[in-house]
Amino acid sequence: MPPPRAPAAEGLAELRRSGGVTELLFLYECTTLEPTQLRPIAEHLGLTVQAASHSFRRLSAEGLVEVRDGRYRPTVQGVAYLHAALDRLASDVTARLARLHVIRSTRAVAAEPVAAGEAVSLEMRDGLLTARRGAAGPSRGRAVRAAAAGRLVEVGELEGIVPIEPATVTVLSLTPTDRDDPGLSRRLRSALRETPGGLVAAEGLDAVHALREVAPSSTLRFGVAAACRAASKVGVPSTVVVAQDALPHLLAEFSGPDPPPLEVRSLPDRAKARRRRR
Repeated sequence: MPPPRAPAAEGLAELRRSGGVTELLFLYECTTLEPTQLRPIAEHLGLTVQAASHSFRRLSAEGLVEVRDGRYRPTVQGVAYLHAALDRLASDVTARLARLHVIRSTRAVAAEPVAAGEAVSLEMRDGLLTARRGAAGPSRGRAVRAAAAGRLVEVGELEGIVPIEPATVTVLSLTPTDRDDPGLSRRLRSALRETPGGLVAAEGLDAVHALREVAPSSTLRFGVAAACRAASKVGVPSTVVVAQDALPHLLAEFSGPDPPPLEVRSLPDRAKARRRRR
């Protein structure tokens, strides 16, 4: 008898194996139907008789099914495998569902006055979930209570998904020559005017010092990479100023799964900055 089949992976991942779903369903049909022909199995699974025959041969070679007393039946090993595979599948699906949060209602900023029960569309504006009157958007719902413009409104009966395009993280790299330039503040202002706005951050002492006259009160100094990642996910762009020698460390913090769009720039040279001021 062939050794018991060992799963290459658990649960849903186990079914990614070529033919895995078909073989599991074939084994189930043999267990519950015990047919005398392959045609009923093929019809139940939407297969050709040839494809059903191929599944039977593969499972039979592993000692999981057989023809006994004129009927297609699972072996003892086949029944054990079927129960174990379905148990793994059920456990995996249950665990995945537990990690999904089905949102039935939410709160959003009212872009305009909204009446109770009025249909609204949801969208991201400056990183904030915003509700506007009408049901034309891809994500819709109904205002639970009335709300004035700029106030928070409770939205129920949610449908659809709010589309969010990840925003770009623009990195401005400072060379040693840039840092010694008396006109660095003017060049930084010029460079920041060309970025899309959003967050402004400084990575490291040199960058903080360079930005203190440009954006003294609004510069993000701590947790820069994490903050820029979070902002990108809600569509808010960010600009990070960093010394050239600290650039590799900063870029390494954006590595890993699901990185934000990155654009690394040098500061415009002094001649270009002077031309822009004119």
